[in-house]
Amino acid sequence: MRDFSQLDEREVLALAIGAEEEDGRIYNDIAERLREDFPASARVFTEMAAEESDHRRLLLDLYRAKFGDHIPLIRRQDVRGFLTRKPVWQLPKPSIDDVRKLAESMETETQRFYRLAASRATDVSVRKLLGDLAEAEAGHEHRADALSANISAKDRKAEDATAERAFMLKYIQPGLVGLMDGSVSTLAPIFAAAFSTGHPHAAFIVGLAASIGAGISMGFAEALSDDGSLTGRGTPIYRGVITGLMTTIGGIGHTLPFLIPGLHLALAVAFSVVVVELAVISWVRWRFMDTSPLRATLQVALGGALVFATGVLIGNG
Repeated sequence: MRDFSQLDEREVLALAIGAEEEDGRIYNDIAERLREDFPASARVFTEMAAEESDHRRLLLDLYRAKFGDHIPLIRRQDVRGFLTRKPVWQLPKPSIDDVRKLAESMETETQRFYRLAASRATDVSVRKLLGDLAEAEAGHEHRADALSANISAKDRKAEDATAERAFMLKYIQPGLVGLMDGSVSTLAPIFAAAFSTGHPHAAFIVGLAASIGAGISMGFAEALSDDGSLTGRGTPIYRGVITGLMTTIGGIGHTLPFLIPGLHLALAVAFSVVVVELAVISWVRWRFMDTSPLRATLQVALGGALVFATGVLIGNG
């Protein structure tokens, strides 16, 4: 790699031409990824790609006038100081916020590049063009949001609803499934072990094994349920990891109190943790699953109470 200070004006212009072409292709790739679910925003990024194409044309005209037709291949990854970005096709399907942040970071980096290049240029025409492009990039640093203002309120509302639904399907739903399973299904073995043995440590060992085992089982079950291509639920690996982790967390929460030596105190703390866990599950169901607060609370509380009672009965049997 070379330092930017080692590049001459010919190489700086070649680097700028390649950078504008790459940015335009990135914006077109983003537009293509967004076209199905977010058509209005896709049009915004298509416009941004067109602007990058105009900048590239200006740079090409100046380069040909100064240095001829041959343009050396100088890429950003060959020069120290530039950010390395993964190609868009290698990334999971991006959200609207993700691509706006990406666009802002690209504009900021390009603006700084043009300002530095203009400050080092000695040729008047090169210095002027680079300065003009720096001003254009400065004015467009937040153009992802500015151009998005052209999206109608109806389109924005529809896109926001699509984004919220995708977030719910990919993250909230698998996380909630795991949390419910971990919090509820492990109650019976943990409390049964506590009451049958009278030793908190025994309940802790059972709870730890049940939580981790349930997490592994639920993770594989969720990952193998579907590939997400038709349901829009995201990649199987992400869903499996989220479900498995939340299942384990749900079980570990009321397992840890059994590290307390006294059985009665451990039971009291564990029961309090269970109440908090069930309250969190009820809130998530109300907030993201369109379930009324009363209905969500009753459903979760009833299920938890039945499993808890099962554990107590078996443990005292």
